[in-house]
Amino acid sequence: MRFDTKIAVIVRDDLADWQKLNVTAFLSSGLAHATDEMVGKAYEDASGNTYLPMFREPVVVYAADSPALTRTHTRALSRGLTTALYTEELFTTDNEDDNRATVRAVAADDLRLVGLAVYGPRNAVDKVTKALKLHG
Repeated sequence: MRFDTKIAVIVRDDLADWQKLNVTAFLSSGLAHATDEMVGKAYEDASGNTYLPMFREPVVVYAADSPALTRTHTRALSRGLTTALYTEELFTTDNEDDNRATVRAVAADDLRLVGLAVYGPRNAVDKVTKALKLHG
């Protein structure tokens, strides 16, 4: 099935594996609240156990170096795409309030990005992520 929208997560390629996974999880949780249509219905197994709903479409994960991540961020903002971000400084904080204060203290052009997630019309997300390689 081809969706009209696309979810993309871009993670800086020089992070430790645990950091890449952590950043991907945090960014995905941010996007989960973007629209009601983004998340599907709850799951249920044959034994009657219920499970939380998940995104209704695949999440494409890309790897990027720092300049490519910054370029992708600029493109996403210029196109008005729904965006979540993760900066280097967030690895040093331990609560939500400090996380928000850390991001708020830095101008967009000066953010030290380690990850970005974008959601929007497929063609717009494809333009924003153009030339990025799939994470592998």
